[in-house]
Formats: sequence, structure tokens, C-alpha cells
Amino acid sequence: MINKVNRILFTPPRFRTLVRMIPIEKPAKEFDQEGRLIIDGSILEGGGQILRMSACLSCILRVPIRVIKIRAGRDKPGLRPQHLTGLQLIAQICGGHLGSCSVGTTEITLDPGPIGSGRYTADTKTAGSICLLMQAALPCILYSYHQTSLQLKGGTNCDMAPQIDYTTLVFKPIAEKFGMKFDIDIKRRGYFPKGGGEVIVTAHPVLCLTGVKDSLLKRGDLTKIYSRSFVAGSLPNHLSNKVSQSISSVLKKAVPNVELCQDSVKEPDNAAFGSGLGTMIVAETSTGCLFGGSALGKPRARAEDSGIAASEELLRGISSNGCVDDYLQDQLIVLMTLAKGQTQMRCGPLTLHTQTAIHMARLMTEAHFEAEQGDDGTWIVKCEGIGHQNPFLVEKS
Repeated sequence: MINKVNRILFTPPRFRTLVRMIPIEKPAKEFDQEGRLIIDGSILEGGGQILRMSACLSCILRVPIRVIKIRAGRDKPGLRPQHLTGLQLIAQICGGHLGSCSVGTTEITLDPGPIGSGRYTADTKTAGSICLLMQAALPCILYSYHQTSLQLKGGTNCDMAPQIDYTTLVFKPIAEKFGMKFDIDIKRRGYFPKGGGEVIVTAHPVLCLTGVKDSLLKRGDLTKIYSRSFVAGSLPNHLSNKVSQSISSVLKKAVPNVELCQDSVKEPDNAAFGSGLGTMIVAETSTGCLFGGSALGKPRARAEDSGIAASEELLRGISSNGCVDDYLQDQLIVLMTLAKGQTQMRCGPLTLHTQTAIHMARLMTEAHFEAEQGDDGTWIVKCEGIGHQNPFLVEKS
């Protein structure tokens, strides 16, 4: 039962001291002299999330934008190489004009054209996250004319970003509920600091995404957990076994009656660039909800520490009593925004990344969002999407 008294948009009262409030009123739109929508890159999360979300929606909806104050509050303000690569990729996809775009720039413009099809390549030339490139660009190519591929190069398993295994094992199955159709082919894994990974993402065009009204509302019972622990390069295989053992030790105590399946692998030399250690854990419920926990090895740290850290992250996600974890929350906002009909998502407190994504969606579209707190402490985020249709497929039909 939803507590109507506690209805509020976006920020639970008890979390107002942790994150800035987003007002109930829709964000006011401002435009530059050329008619571009002005976006403040310093608000809320104040980093890459604003760039990814604004560039993605600009490309799909053909809304010209000017982003100002990019990462203004960070130690190194302005674009970093990974942000630059992502913006250049989106400009490629829509044949758009990207203005004033270079590393360190605090203001850019994007004037999008029609979305193309074929194959597009982006290379961070560092260990910059392939998954963050994918977050920005993958929704765009759903609205192409033909099957379209992204050849993405950089880091597949990085700190401060989802691992590629999270994208394949958690994000992809849930995104498919909205009608997304895409494949991920991991050609080579790449790790910090050199990167060198390569992933091919192939998307099939859709006429319109569909809202997910019920399947992200019912949590169900925890039924099984799977972990994949890996080492690569010069690291010995027994370290991945140690990671798996530490995961088993933590999870058997926390959720003793849940089936645990584990893989401990040494990546083949031709399938990984550089040395790395880490793990990905996925928990599934009886209703198909998925939760992830991941960690990478640290210099001079025990291998077991990554297993413990990933297990604890997984358990935190499960303990929220929601249907998605903190990292899936914000990734679903763009799909909810573009879909036809209503989506409802039960989750824990909204993360700052999620609040930022919602702010951008409200600024750039007519999608309607609200959040209600339930008696169990979870939050139900509701979105009435805009039902954006693929113009190429509309013409064909």
C-alpha cells in the first residue's frame, strides 16, 4: 500500500541533507541566440551523466543543445577524454555538428541531424569505460533505419563505471522488457590503466519502446545467485578461486538457502589486454528481478577483498527491497522517458545519478515523473513516457 501522505517528487525527506532537492515544477527552458536548449552541466550529479543524457536525447529527438559549466565543480573541470569520445560518437551517429569540443572545454554545442545506420567506431585510447559510451549511444541507434553496430574500444572492466558483465547480465535482460533488441560481442577485455578492450554492440531498430508497468514492481523471492571471478594477464589462476571462495563465504552466511553457482576463470591471452582481477555477482528473484555486485582487484590488496566488496555491494542492493539496484535505476530512466505508456519501477532511495537523469528527461521532453514512498520504505518511480516513434519505421509502415 502506498502512503499518499508521503508522496513527493524525487527526493525522500530524510535524504534531503544528502542530495539537492529537485523542485516539483518542471525545469524552465532557456535557449541561446541560435535556438539551442541551454543545459547547465554543473547541477545535481554535475558530471558525465548530464552529458550522456543530454547528448542522447538531443540525438534521438533532434533537439539542438548548448551545455555550459561542464563538470564545473570537479577537480579537473571540463571534458575528459572519455566524455569527448562519447560526444564525438553521438555526433557521428546523427551526422551532427559538435562545436567547441576538446579536452578541458567547459561548454559545447550539438546540432543533431537524422540518425544514420551502419557501423560507428569510438576509441577512448585509454581505459575509459566502454559501458559508459554504450549508455549514451545505444538508445540512439534503436531509432536508425537498419541494423546498426557500435565498435567500442577502451576499458571493459573499470572502476567508477558498470563492468561489461553488468551490462550483459543485468541491464540487457531488463532493457529487453522495454522492447530493446541488441547483442553484445566481447571481442577483447581491457583493464586499467591501458584499456585495449573491444566490444561490438549491434542494435535492431524498433518502432517504439514499450513501458513496463508491472514486472519492475514485484520483487519476489531470491532464487539463485551467480558469480564470475576472473584473472587476466600475468596474474595466476588460483587468485580467481580465492575470489570465488570469499564470495561463497559471505553469501552462504547472508542467504544460506539460495543456490549459488560460480565460475572462476583465467581469461585467454587473446581475449584480454593487460592484467586484471575482479568479479561480477548477479542475484535473480522468482519474478525476474536482477541485482548486481562487482569489484576489481586493487594494488597490494588481497584477492579475497574484491570478492567481499562485491558480495557486500550485492547484499546492499538486495536489502533495499526494491526490484532494481542503484546502478540500474538511472540507466532505465531514458528508456522510461522514450517508451509509450507508463513504467513503474520499485527501488530504494533515488541516487543522485537517477535524479539527474530524471531532471534531464523533464527538461528535454514532456515525460511525466513522480515518486511515491511505500510503507516498506521502497520508492515507486512512475513515468508516463512520450512514446517516441522511429521516424524511418513510421514512414515504412
